[in-house]
Parts: sequence; C-alpha cells; structure tokens
Amino acid sequence: MKRVYIVVEGPTEQEFVNSVISPYLQSFGILSITPILVRTSRTGRGGMVNYSHLSNTIKPLLVSEKNDYIVTTFIDFFRIPHNMPKYDESMRKPSKIEQVESLENAINEDINDRRFFSYIQLHEFEALLFSSNEGFEYYFSDELSKKTAYIISSYVNPEDINTSPEGAPSKRLLAIKPDYSKVLEGNLIALTIGIKSILEKCPRFAKWINTIIDLSKQ
Repeated sequence: MKRVYIVVEGPTEQEFVNSVISPYLQSFGILSITPILVRTSRTGRGGMVNYSHLSNTIKPLLVSEKNDYIVTTFIDFFRIPHNMPKYDESMRKPSKIEQVESLENAINEDINDRRFFSYIQLHEFEALLFSSNEGFEYYFSDELSKKTAYIISSYVNPEDINTSPEGAPSKRLLAIKPDYSKVLEGNLIALTIGIKSILEKCPRFAKWINTIIDLSKQ
C-alpha cells in the first residue's frame, strides 16, 4: 500500500484526517496517512489566502522520484483564493459542482504529477457534519439540535448546503450556536456521526475517499 499525504487548510481538517479519515483508510490496509498543514510562510502553517500557499506546500512533497506515495488535498470551496489556476474560467461554469471540478482539474494541470490529485470540499468541512443530526443531538441542546435537524431535512445532499456567504454551513452553525468551536466540537460531532454516514450522504467526499483507496492499491 502507498503512503498518503493530505494537504489541509487548518487544524480542524488536520484533526478530522487523524481521527476520522485515517482509521477508515487503515481498515483497507493503508497504514500511513499524514495530514500536512498548508504552509503560509517559512514558519507559518494553516490558512490559505493565496494559491501559492497551496502549491508551495504540495510541490516539496513531490520532490522524491519514488512512486510509493500519493498526495491529495482537502480544502474548502468556500472563500477559495481568487488566484487559483483558471479561477475566472471555472467560475463561469453553470453549477457549483462544475466550478469545483474545473478548479480541481486546473490544480492537477498546474502541479502536473501522476502521484497528485486535488480535492475541494463543496462547500466546506462543516457540510459533512450535516450528514446526520446524531452529533448535534449529542453535543447541542434540544432547542439547538432541532434547528440543525431542520437544515438537514431541507437538503438531500449536505454538500449542497450553501446559498450565500451567510448560508455556508459554518455560518449556519455559528448563527445557531455562537460559541461553536470548529476544531473541538466539529470533530467530536464528526466522530459521533461516523464516517460511514458521511460517505452515504456526501457523494463527492465518498468519491474522493474511494479514489485514495484505489490509488493506494496500485
């Protein structure tokens, strides 16, 4: 099995990889899964306001000529930098999914390495938490979990939750619970839901995970 490096934007995604994604991939025999925080400066890590932050994190991982590993990304479409490769062309696509897929293809072309493929989460990490209300029912009050249940019932696919900057999944959670902690509560909720529920409800995320598994076997 190949090693897997997943480039992430922040500590929330880093912890999600370690606590939720890694155990699932390990069940398929993929024993080395390493999240890599986006490098923003010589000493800075996390966040991404410029495409160079992403590319400068990815490219050093691909310096080796060995073919025993793959590199992928786990970044949000919400507030993605406007200087991404072919950004304007991608934003002219008629649907959000087509826009994201166009951006992913553009990143792949720019990095241009057979061991790399990009993944952009539609619209952001918090969308995955709306796969089930079980996590919200456990960590939120009854009153608040009723509000999350209403959002969940309004969307067949949690990845579609986003109608405006205020409608982004994270913004909705903050509107419901102003002291919502993305790193702590977000990952506890994800652990309570379980990755199988997320995979069942979020087709793009499931496709990404299955691609990692397939490429790791080659």
